[in-house]
Amino acid sequence: MVHADSFQESVSFEDVAVKFTKEEWALLDPSQKKLYKDVMQETLRNLAAIGNKLENKKVVNEYENLCRKLR
Repeated sequence: MVHADSFQESVSFEDVAVKFTKEEWALLDPSQKKLYKDVMQETLRNLAAIGNKLENKKVVNEYENLCRKLR
């Protein structure tokens, strides 16, 4: 019998992140921007809960870089 978890692969922030261009970001209203940030933070917490510390630091850095680009 094959277990379902034997087919699990690593999930990266890149796999689940939604990215906006600066132009797209500018079209969002403040509540949409807040929702985006809240969802991305929750995604980070979920990835941190299942990942290792080295990978978690990389995920946080990717998220911070993404947010910096959108300011």
